[in-house]
Amino acid sequence: MSSSGGAGLVRVLGRWDVLAVAFGAMIGFGWIVLTGGFLEDAGTLGAALAFVIGGVIVSLVGLTYAELVSAMPEAGGEHNYVLRGLGSWPAFLTSWTLVLGYIAVCAFEAVALPHSLKYLVPQLDTGYLWTIADNEVYAVWAAVGIGGGLAMAILNYVGVRPAAIFQTIAVVFLLAVGATLLVGSFTGGETEHMQPLFATGFSGILVVLIAVPFLFVGFDIIPQSAGEIRLPFKLIGILLIISVALAAAWYILIILTVGSSMPADVLADADLAAADGMTALWNSQTMGNLLVLGGIAGILTSWNGFLIGGSRLIYAMAESGMLPRWFAKVHPRFHTPTNAIIFITALTVIAPLFGRQTLIWLVGAGGFAIVVAYIMVAITFLVLRRREPGMERPFRVGPARTVGVLAVALAIGLLVLFLPGMPGGLSVPEWVILAIWGVLGLILLTRVPRITHGPDAEERIRAATGGRHRSPTVKS
Repeated sequence: MSSSGGAGLVRVLGRWDVLAVAFGAMIGFGWIVLTGGFLEDAGTLGAALAFVIGGVIVSLVGLTYAELVSAMPEAGGEHNYVLRGLGSWPAFLTSWTLVLGYIAVCAFEAVALPHSLKYLVPQLDTGYLWTIADNEVYAVWAAVGIGGGLAMAILNYVGVRPAAIFQTIAVVFLLAVGATLLVGSFTGGETEHMQPLFATGFSGILVVLIAVPFLFVGFDIIPQSAGEIRLPFKLIGILLIISVALAAAWYILIILTVGSSMPADVLADADLAAADGMTALWNSQTMGNLLVLGGIAGILTSWNGFLIGGSRLIYAMAESGMLPRWFAKVHPRFHTPTNAIIFITALTVIAPLFGRQTLIWLVGAGGFAIVVAYIMVAITFLVLRRREPGMERPFRVGPARTVGVLAVALAIGLLVLFLPGMPGGLSVPEWVILAIWGVLGLILLTRVPRITHGPDAEERIRAATGGRHRSPTVKS
């Protein structure tokens, strides 16, 4: 395969790189910090069932992504698909919404890093700054999150290949920790601890289900980084689906193993339920600390993956002229979208200054944004199947109409769960985050010319905005 020359992105990612980036992005920190709440809200089987349902929904959406990424394997993912299928304004709104989702994940990890390290180093709560939403914010605690953000930015700045190597090492360690947890469940777990199997009925399952989009998002890092993948395009789609299946299996494994470690009410009161569960299963604080290190690996893999994906999406929008050209700058030596990385990092490092409550706000606001993007991509999938039946699709989904309609309907069902009055409805701060981002997006939309859909939509939007011409993809 050839790669773009000059200062553009280069195709350097192989099979394991792609799988490690996507799986690692989906396995962040939520499985440690949120597990106790899941078990309390839904019970062991109820929480596991929520992840089964969520996995099916995300898999259906993932199938639409898999076909589209194999047909249009360029940086930007959803941006390219919706632009071709629905036009420039829907493409901008979809991409801008997804950028919020990606930044929310990076910011979540910036808060999760000191939150997890505090389990190992209680002295992080030093240098009181202020209190937000009944949570005290400390200078050392916040500095850890800010420092982590700067470190991840440097790693991504110097090239996608070093970032992928780091991702692989962290994922291998994470899998080893997961295997240790599984062994501990078989040797030290108790089925009595898994009661109640269903804590609060269907409403509890819905509360867990609303977190699924945020926890599963990450497979779409593959479409975002497609311009840097050196693989047959059909295989890219296959790896996307495999990554979703692996993530679903991981979350179900965590729920069942941690649920067997201690009674649900005890886990619900723990700061890091999975870590306390590991300690109980092995009767060893050292093993609990090991799991926290696995959680930190998950934080870094997710953070790394979404910094890769988010920066490539912003880069693609800027290349099309939808965002200022400053965001399209690519480093001449490292071939990375440096200014996009700097922008995401600048927003990310603010999050620790708002304290631990930010974790909950980012899950809600980010999850809502991500589901909106899912819906738009699934609609685009159906539209392109009807309008362009002859488009080359190395990975072809069948039956397309059934998959597409189910993906749209189920994703809309997920979106409804975020609305006021629902068991998992968003809080006021979460709606404020969405409103601020939405207003900023509408302001930026005024500079985007209205270009209709079509195979040449990308070139027309570039011509209208002065965006840079993208060389056609060369297939192997």
